[in-house]
Amino acid sequence: MIGRRDPFADPRELVDRLYAYVAYLVGDGPDAEDVTSEAFERGLRYRDTFDPRRGTPLSWLIGIARRCLADRALRGLPTTGDEELADRPAPRPDEGETATTLTVRAVVARLGERDRELVALRYGADLTAREIGALLELRTNAVEVALHRIHRRLRADLAVALDPEAAAAEIGRKGLGLEPGM
Repeated sequence: MIGRRDPFADPRELVDRLYAYVAYLVGDGPDAEDVTSEAFERGLRYRDTFDPRRGTPLSWLIGIARRCLADRALRGLPTTGDEELADRPAPRPDEGETATTLTVRAVVARLGERDRELVALRYGADLTAREIGALLELRTNAVEVALHRIHRRLRADLAVALDPEAAAAEIGRKGLGLEPGM
């Protein structure tokens, strides 16, 4: 590895950001810990293959984690922990910060797989649109547009989940015909 940067030079930040990415996809807890540790173990085993010209250590590890998740799916293990959240009614807003966190998770869980992946890469792993584009082989502009559309949908869904009557009134004023309580 002479002349190459060690991809594990700052492992604490890598662990935190990789775990956050995985947790966005499978939920906090043992499954996210398993995938994160498996990705790190593979990364350590193949650290000599890291090429800094092809991306950052984090994006390299995220690629490994994505393969770990695909392997889990092939073995029939859970690859997302939020299906039950998507079907569960949102907690009432007066239940505090935990309710808000659960509401956000439930709304994100209703996104399609590609959109959840983009959210996890952007907010879990804290990657830029350019880094996401390189990782997923997409143009930066396509990633930015997709994230903008996801934000718009999440804002609308969160408004309805957190305060359905106020959201319905606002939508009704804009002429979209949604009645309060829907």
